[in-house]
Formats: sequence, C-alpha cells, structure tokens
Amino acid sequence: MKEFFAGKRVLVTGGTGSIGSEIVRRLLACGPETVRVFSRDETKQFLLAQELGERPDLRWLIGDVRDPDRLRRAMRRVHFVFHAAAMKHVPACEYNPFEAVLTNVVGTQNIIHAAIDAGVEKVISVSTDKAVDPSSTMGATKLLAERIVSSAYRFVPEVRLATVRFGNVLGSRGSILPLVTSQVEKGGPVTLTSPEMTRFVMPIEKAAWLVLKACTMAWGGETFILRMPAVRIADLLPVLIEILAPRFGKDPGAIRIETIGKRAGEKIHESLLSEEEAERVESHPQMFVVRPVSSETTSRLAASEYQSGAATPLAPDEIRTLLAESGLA
Repeated sequence: MKEFFAGKRVLVTGGTGSIGSEIVRRLLACGPETVRVFSRDETKQFLLAQELGERPDLRWLIGDVRDPDRLRRAMRRVHFVFHAAAMKHVPACEYNPFEAVLTNVVGTQNIIHAAIDAGVEKVISVSTDKAVDPSSTMGATKLLAERIVSSAYRFVPEVRLATVRFGNVLGSRGSILPLVTSQVEKGGPVTLTSPEMTRFVMPIEKAAWLVLKACTMAWGGETFILRMPAVRIADLLPVLIEILAPRFGKDPGAIRIETIGKRAGEKIHESLLSEEEAERVESHPQMFVVRPVSSETTSRLAASEYQSGAATPLAPDEIRTLLAESGLA
C-alpha cells in the first residue's frame, strides 16, 4: 500500500470527518507527495492541523462538494480522490431531505464530473449499509450515490470509479458511542431504540484500511464491503455503560437503560448486500467485492453472512474485545 500511494497527490473530501481524517492519517504514513484535505468546516480543519502539525505534504482546502467549480480547482493534478463528504445522520436527512440530496447525490455527481475534467486516475466513494434496501432518506441518497458511481465507470473508462460500503464505525461522530458517552456522563438514562435492533460494527481503523485497499484493487464499478461482526444494541449498551461510567465517577449499576422506540427511517436490522447483489459477489477472507451489474454471477452467499439479524451476534466478552481493539475500552 505504501508503494501504491508513495509520491502521489490525493484529495480527501470530508477530510476532517471521522472517516475522512483517519484516511488522511493513513495516507500520510504512505509517503504521498501531497494530501489535500477538502471540507467546509474551518474549525475542524484547524483542529486536525493542530494534531498533525505543520508539514509540507498537507494542503487545507475549504470547499463544499455542492460547488463544482471549487471541486475542479481542488482536483487539479490529483491522482486519487477519496470521497467521504456526506450528510450521514439519519434524523438530519429525514427532516432535511433535499439538503441530503444536494450533498449526497448532486455532490457525488459533481465529484465525478470534476474528476473527469481533471484527469483523475481513481475515485473511491464512501457509502453505508443503510444504502441497502433503504428505509431512510439518508440511505436512499447514498444508494443513488452508489448507483451514480457504479454506472459512470461504463461511460468514463479513463477514470476508475468504485464504492466502499460498511456498517457502523465505532468511535465515529455518527456512531452510537458519542450519544451513550453523553448520557452516561449525565448519569443516564441510556436510550435504546429497540431490544431487537442489530447492527454491523467495525473499528474506524479497519474502515480506513478498507477504503485505501479498495483504491489499490479497483478496476471500475465495484463495491467493496468489509466483513464485520454483528451486535445486538441491547448487548452493546451494558458493556459501554460498564466501561464508561467509572470514567465519570458513576456507578454502572445505577444507570438504567430506557427503550424509546426506533426513530424515523431506522431499521431493526441492516444488510451489507441486497439480494440482487448477493448473486454477483466475490467472497474474500476480509471483504466482499460486488462486481458491476454486467458481471457474471460468481457465488451465492447465505443470508447469515450479510444480514445483521441472521448473523450470530457478538457475546459481551467479544464486544469488550472489539471495543478494546477500537481503543474505546
């Protein structure tokens, strides 16, 4: 991977977000010529710059993926683009649907147009399992973004376009952890939407690794999906309370869990693949690779491999291990 990115010029949209900033950190370790951090939040750029320090291989670009002219300027002489900018919060997208369309759908289209104009070699777009059979505005817009990427490669062979899709990233701003941490700090209650709810989870480091790995592997039109474990949220919350409560001087046994019902657009279970995609997927030890629609069927997976409700959920001890691997325990 270091050889692949060494000496290259790379643009990361949403580069100050949870996933985007981790991609930036990993890219810098590979010896690129420059990494351009593109985002619209100057405060987050300042904070990340303070963390990373002053260095000649970093560029800080204020901009919005809704602005095609700004994207064209940002992509000049760039080899690779990692597109992590998005509206990611389900309630925010549900109550501001057209804003989600402008960022997640139109923004992705702008990325592709700018990449064509700039002669970019590869574009890797970051997506979510909520794009599979979506029930929310966020999921629907990310599905459209995926379809834009997967179809564009057929008409733009000079730019290799692919998507990376994963479940809930532990420790990211959109994950359950910041909310639970805040609730535990206040002494509870910790809210649970549904006792039956399951989710696929992964450490942020693995999510970033998959994005970079996909860039090295992409030929065009693929969707890369990291294999990840499923967890029942009702099993995850007690472990989080057990870990977090002592940090705030709280008694874990005194913090209760309150069921509030699922939010607008939420599913009880998530899927990494649709039924149709499962018919044209390649199964690798660490990931699934969904080939373009025109590809021949390569395998057929059991639902337990890609549906959180059908998968065997992690036991509490396994959850603790996963949280420790994520640096959260």
